[in-house]
Amino acid sequence: MRLTRAGEYAVRCVLYLASQGMGVLCARKDIARKMDIPDQFLGKIAQQLARAGAIEIVQGSKGGLRLVVAPEQLTLLEVVEAVIGEIFLNDCIMRPESCNRSHACAVHCIWAKAKDQLRQTLQEATFARMLQETSCMPSLTLEATPAGRPRRGVNRLKKGAK
Repeated sequence: MRLTRAGEYAVRCVLYLASQGMGVLCARKDIARKMDIPDQFLGKIAQQLARAGAIEIVQGSKGGLRLVVAPEQLTLLEVVEAVIGEIFLNDCIMRPESCNRSHACAVHCIWAKAKDQLRQTLQEATFARMLQETSCMPSLTLEATPAGRPRRGVNRLKKGAK
């Protein structure tokens, strides 16, 4: 499995928004520039993330994007799957009817186990935890959450959004 460019850009976008704090409005052009995401592509990715319930898009000259799920509650799996759909490693896992041998195939079981382990690893990776590991994103400058800004309740991503 290889993460698509859209998936990578979605992760960068959310990582930036998480670094600014939940609910903080960030200009789309700033996100694109600081995270090396083409502006037009960011617009498409933002729509997918908004449909999934991870971010909010605010229109207008003073608009931008804001994270609506706490970084402690938002996982890498949720963001990646919001943009690329459910992760799978082989067609026989996603569409068992595509292979007439899947019921008796030893490799099928290995693919299924690998998929489950990958999904579990990505599910355990929250954006709050990734922000503590800033070495993977050298262009990201962490800024403190504005003082007095309350953390709101957790909004879970809408299931089935693509």
